[in-house]
Amino acid sequence: MNEYRLKVFDKASFCRHFENEVYKNITNENIKIPVYLSAGQEYIPASVYTILEMNNITPNVFIQHRGHSHYLSIGANPGELIDELLGRVTGCSGGMGGSASIHSIEKNIIGHDGLMGTQCPIGIGHCYFTKKPTIIILGDASVEEDYVLGSIGWASTKNLPILFIIEDNNLSILTEKIIRRNWEIHNVSKGFNINSWSISDHPEDIYMKLMNYKFESPMLLNINTHRKYWHSGGGADGETFNRYQYELDYLGVPAQKINIKNKNFIEQLWIKHLEKQ
Repeated sequence: MNEYRLKVFDKASFCRHFENEVYKNITNENIKIPVYLSAGQEYIPASVYTILEMNNITPNVFIQHRGHSHYLSIGANPGELIDELLGRVTGCSGGMGGSASIHSIEKNIIGHDGLMGTQCPIGIGHCYFTKKPTIIILGDASVEEDYVLGSIGWASTKNLPILFIIEDNNLSILTEKIIRRNWEIHNVSKGFNINSWSISDHPEDIYMKLMNYKFESPMLLNINTHRKYWHSGGGADGETFNRYQYELDYLGVPAQKINIKNKNFIEQLWIKHLEKQ
């Protein structure tokens, strides 16, 4: 378990320091496009892709607009993401997708088209054609779109090898779920005969649900989380990153050393790309 913990924290730390640098470069106006920061939610992709690596599973991934940490956790090129945020042709989407529509052919990441929740029916159609393990990432607001619910039900009917990850921070344009609706997606998904749970974003909770999942049928995880930054950094839900580092330090896992290593690497990488013509 300590090996898993260490790998998860390494990925999460890498993502957190990357997003801190993005926020810094929004503030100093080096980045001039709308940005969707994933800081605060990094333990979800860090845990998911660590588990898949341990199980030698390489999925097709349909990410949402808040996808930086998924892109980084799956091992896609961070320099190309920097260039994308700077609007360069050397970016992962040719400088045309920006923050919302990042993709990586090498890592089977299919970029989001910018419309709320459309990655769900598109990803399901792609999975139906390929029959390959597929992950679809959604927010708690995206699942309220009618075509999302219908397509999840169809994925169950066809017994497709899809993992639905719902990153649930309980907010849509700062409006809580209790005001928007009287249902929870994991309960609706159970009604579609899909194995579904609502869990925390603690890496060990994700491990318990996902470690033995072999993509033999659909599964849905509604993972409760927080965002450190809203959109381009206008506000914050809460802060959970340090919690796991303190746990690891207590267990004798050298999290602080990893954190410093990632911070230094990311800072130097940003300097290199900002200086590039």
